[in-house]
Amino acid sequence: MRSFLLPAAAVLALGCACNRTEEPAAPLTADSAPSAPAPPPSAPTAPLTPAAPSAACTVPFGDPAPIVGKAVSCPKDPTGNLKLPLGKVTFSDAPDAPMVEVELARDDAARERGLMYRTSMPESSGMLFSWEEERVRNFWMHNTCIPLDLLYIDKQGYIAGILEQVPTLNDAPRGVRCPVAHVLELNAGWARAHGVAPGMKVKIEG
Repeated sequence: MRSFLLPAAAVLALGCACNRTEEPAAPLTADSAPSAPAPPPSAPTAPLTPAAPSAACTVPFGDPAPIVGKAVSCPKDPTGNLKLPLGKVTFSDAPDAPMVEVELARDDAARERGLMYRTSMPESSGMLFSWEEERVRNFWMHNTCIPLDLLYIDKQGYIAGILEQVPTLNDAPRGVRCPVAHVLELNAGWARAHGVAPGMKVKIEG
């Protein structure tokens, strides 16, 4: 996952299916500036509290992204999930200060595997990818079968940007144009439903 890893195309050619990759030279998709139509009125939505951007770089929310579903079929898992340490992320700036339990992906093997091959994830759970250094980071959804919200978080704990409703089994690189040290993956729709927005600060434990 770090800059010394092979580019995505080379990795795939070698038969290694990596969930997450960094491709600084690749153009970002439109997810970095969402402009899709709003979801149906029945979609759960908590009121968003405007947050004064405190991060050095912040990409504000756009219109709500269209709701996407799980993959119709998921590739077979060749190895099984890695056993990762657990932590917590608390959104103290959001209404009711919601908290999620997260698996901590802090080494190359964990970051490459990510949430590949899983067909579900508990509502208030996620996976937190972390690095020592900040940089612009692009993620993809190779072999990822559940739609996700991707929260890009800087070293100070501020949310630099959020990509919503990222579709499954999709190899397009996605990111925000801000350097970050963490990327938090949550179930699609979780962020907006809980009033979590760019510019808010989170508390990471674990």
